[in-house]
Amino acid sequence: MCSARDEGIWFNERWRLDRVTGVGVPLVLMLYSRDHYDMADLSDEMAAELGVLTTHIVRHVQALPHISRAHVYRIGDGAAHLHIWFFARPEGQAQLYGSWMPVWDDLLPEYPADVADADAAAVADALVTSYGGRRSATDEQ
Repeated sequence: MCSARDEGIWFNERWRLDRVTGVGVPLVLMLYSRDHYDMADLSDEMAAELGVLTTHIVRHVQALPHISRAHVYRIGDGAAHLHIWFFARPEGQAQLYGSWMPVWDDLLPEYPADVADADAAAVADALVTSYGGRRSATDEQ
């Protein structure tokens, strides 16, 4: 994760957002710190930024017309690099309610990549507008 600090769909100086591919739910995004931190290592400033950034991402995922909810998880025992998961629960899929979303995701057929790519781009574009940052790691701020 540390070596991939310039990979993703949205960036600022401390964070990067990327789409997780090969999933069964409509959209799974992952927010990473660009430098090596775990949750307990964050300064108060970075922790506050994580909270605000998480809220913006959730708003934009839930604004997609076919999404009812954005589930947010911090899971990843064995990976000490901070990463936060965002799972988009599709509208009308009551069986995906609650904490079992990652389990259901493993059981569902792969969601169409072109639709997920378009949704991820819409979230990233909205994030640039609402929060700042940029779509490329190499673009000027």
